[in-house]
Amino acid sequence: MLKKIPKLLSPELVKTLMEMGHGDELVLADANFPGQALHSRVVRCDGIGIPELLDAILELLPLDHYADHQAVLMSVVPGDPAVPAVWDTYKKIIAEHDQEAVLSHEERFDFYIRSQSAYAVVMTGEEALYGNIILKKGVIKSAG
Repeated sequence: MLKKIPKLLSPELVKTLMEMGHGDELVLADANFPGQALHSRVVRCDGIGIPELLDAILELLPLDHYADHQAVLMSVVPGDPAVPAVWDTYKKIIAEHDQEAVLSHEERFDFYIRSQSAYAVVMTGEEALYGNIILKKGVIKSAG
């Protein structure tokens, strides 16, 4: 155990976050996401919801403000009546850690393509429809 690292984060996930560089992206995938089919670097966080995991990750991960947006949500498929209430939860959690963060949306298959070039995919137990989110890692700025 270490101080100040949220207990929800496994050693493998902390290692993954530390290995990521500026501009690398991390997919937080819901339980229905085809993570293993899309990526070779998958971290399992089964049984954990994305809101709790997102909050824990943002304790450590700076977001990229050199990019137009810092996070990406998967758009609802046209014709699907789903209303992803979880998005409001994500926006609230992100704002608690970074008030200037901007979220965007990508069409489902564009989201899958983007996920393939992410640094890693984190598979969760999240059951909310359209619960996937991609975070873009930023830099920690020196005080000097």
